[in-house]
Amino acid sequence: MALLPTVRPPCRSVAPAQPALACRDMSSALPATEITALLGRGTHFEGKLSFDGRVRIDGSFRGEISSEDTLIVGEGAEIEAEILAGTVIIKGGSVSGNVRARRAIELYVPAKVSGTLQAPEVFMDKGVQFSGSCTMAPID
Repeated sequence: MALLPTVRPPCRSVAPAQPALACRDMSSALPATEITALLGRGTHFEGKLSFDGRVRIDGSFRGEISSEDTLIVGEGAEIEAEILAGTVIIKGGSVSGNVRARRAIELYVPAKVSGTLQAPEVFMDKGVQFSGSCTMAPID
């Protein structure tokens, strides 16, 4: 039995004189650390946000957030929202509202969170400021 070569799309480098260093199949899943979108410091958004992939918010957001994937709240973020996501990681900033996650919620110092948390798994770092209620159970 003969092995057939794998056919890959051609890779192109930025400069024609340089060889391509790496070629990634764009149909593959995103690496666990890659951010799909960023709402950076100094930005303000009000409304409904739904997304696929990983989104990080470092600015201010007011409204509703929904996703099956991961929301990351960075230091300096100010969020007042109803949040429903696969995983919610709050690395800092302040979050006010109901936060529900299908997989997990993670809170790290210097986060300030007020409201309701609900997820099958909840991790809270020592020193996080939390005011509200927490339910460790699957989302209805």
